[in-house]
Amino acid sequence: MKIIDPHLHLFDLAKGQYHWLKADAAPFWPDKSTISRDFSSADLRLPAGIELAGFVHIEAGFNNQQPWQEIIWLEQTNLLPFRSVASVDLTATTTQFNQTLVRLCQLKSVVGVRHILDDEASALLNNDLALSNLAQVASHNLLFEAQLQGSDNQGMLALARLAQHLPTLSIVLNHGGFPPNEPIQGKQQRLWQQNISELACCPNIYIKASGWEMVNRQYCVDYVTKTLDFLLDNFDQTKIMLASNFPLCLFSNSYHNVWQNYCDLSLSPAILERLVFGNSQRIYHLTMP
Repeated sequence: MKIIDPHLHLFDLAKGQYHWLKADAAPFWPDKSTISRDFSSADLRLPAGIELAGFVHIEAGFNNQQPWQEIIWLEQTNLLPFRSVASVDLTATTTQFNQTLVRLCQLKSVVGVRHILDDEASALLNNDLALSNLAQVASHNLLFEAQLQGSDNQGMLALARLAQHLPTLSIVLNHGGFPPNEPIQGKQQRLWQQNISELACCPNIYIKASGWEMVNRQYCVDYVTKTLDFLLDNFDQTKIMLASNFPLCLFSNSYHNVWQNYCDLSLSPAILERLVFGNSQRIYHLTMP
């Protein structure tokens, strides 16, 4: 089976900055040393019978002041088909932001941009300058990767409004909005489900199911299965993607096991193919040789 991994990060600590990976910088994870080293596409080892046909590289803090530097490094060092999502600052001036987008669009792998929203989601997505800059993202035919908690009512409402305000902007919700690893009747779980259901009504919003280890280092496959069941019941199956979040997945599981577990899910062959290959190929405009 061929797969495309639509959410991973590669590091070269000698060339990039990666301030967030340093021991004295946030986030202060006790296991941060697990991922504080170089990672290349050679580390993306899969079980027999599963072939990595391509991937999408999500910015990893290589150089947030000059985000094109990370893309140049990637394009010089990777042979597999891939697309890249670059870092941007939504609070940059209109002129600065447009200059960054023009520079990024000169690089062949760039397909989208990301500004990590997290706790600032509502403030940023209600900020006139940020909204103006996101309109520029749409005008350059780039997609926007949105990372925030799905149980954040105000942030998710602002994201839905953004999708309606800019119908030509393709938005990809990262890590499934971090579904709470709690019983279905739990408060945060109910909030997440309600907000995800409302986002499903937006034709220009897509979702990547990944980052399970960011919610619970000891997550089990049942958590993945129940989350995916909900997504498939509420979201168009042509808008859902499965991804690894490598190397952060190593906090809980090997890259090998993440993809083996996905391929072992009780899904029809047609749905599995969409979730591990076809949807990512279409959404990220990946051309296969």
